[in-house]
Amino acid sequence: MFYYLFYEKLIRFFSPFNVFQYITFRAIYATITALLICLIFGPPLIRKLKELGVGQQIREDGPKAHLATAWTPTMGGLLILGAILVSTLLWAKLTNSFIYVVLFSLIWFGGLGFWDDYLKVKRGRSLGLRGWHKIAFQAVGAFIIAYWIYRWGPTPGGMSSNTSLLFPFFKNFRPDLGLFYIPFAMLVIIGTSNAVNLTDGLDGLAITCTLFVAGTYAVLSHITSNYRIADYLDLVHIPMAGELAVFCASMVGAGLGFLWYNCHPAEIFMGDVGSLALGAAIGTVAVLIKEELLLAIVGGVFVMEALSVIIQVWSYKLRGKRVFRMAPLHHHFEQKGWPETKVMIRFCIIAAIFALITLSTLKLR
Repeated sequence: MFYYLFYEKLIRFFSPFNVFQYITFRAIYATITALLICLIFGPPLIRKLKELGVGQQIREDGPKAHLATAWTPTMGGLLILGAILVSTLLWAKLTNSFIYVVLFSLIWFGGLGFWDDYLKVKRGRSLGLRGWHKIAFQAVGAFIIAYWIYRWGPTPGGMSSNTSLLFPFFKNFRPDLGLFYIPFAMLVIIGTSNAVNLTDGLDGLAITCTLFVAGTYAVLSHITSNYRIADYLDLVHIPMAGELAVFCASMVGAGLGFLWYNCHPAEIFMGDVGSLALGAAIGTVAVLIKEELLLAIVGGVFVMEALSVIIQVWSYKLRGKRVFRMAPLHHHFEQKGWPETKVMIRFCIIAAIFALITLSTLKLR
């Protein structure tokens, strides 16, 4: 909105409005806008959720220390999603179709998460939607996104088609998946959505890890849209990807604002409405800018958390034994006696390292 108002309409009256054409300028202020929205509307939302009795349901088999957080307001993801939506609509260039794809992803998966959270609160237990119901609705949303990319997504410069894969560290290995790209993209989006959801178990953990991933993809989106930088780093060139930097910057701002209230001891939890939406949005950005495989590195903490659950389930089914004291992985370390804050900070340090490693791969093509 601001791009058209200040750059296209009012620039003839005041030439400094020329700055609104630059992605970096709009991304910075998208971050600030989302942050301010969360800081301003956080307290009234927390009060309202308390009045409505929208409290967090705690797993009965979870760490006993978490019982103290029972009935802490949940569904805080509404604050995050609202901040991202408003900030993106204000600062992004709204003729860019990529913006509508990521906003669809955010809203679809956020709506699913809201439904899940609502059922948990209504039933007064930690289980909401049945697993297969949740996966089915995720699959529908992911299919719509993946099919749009397959059918109408632009072919990046340097690739034979929009269904090719870009492998980190391998300069000329770019296989074309063709129709199979649709299930691959669906797997990326659904997998990321659920991985972030599994990570959301400690105060500030999921949102802080999301900050590092979103910040990294903001950088990747911007340089992918710049022909000179993309050519120098041997990245594919996608001109439309630049506006995704504004979206990712909004995620960073909203994440920082939410962390203000979600840090230990948390005043509010994001719930599935936040974690499912943020994960899906990250997966969608990764698919759109053709950096799907880098997601396994930059989202290393999310991968660790998801793998710990998969390993735990399969080990128990096949061997009748558990590999971890409790899954997801952060609960394993809590059961070993680590304080919650120590687990959270150490995991976030690991997330920061993964983000730095990801950015270093730009020079290793």
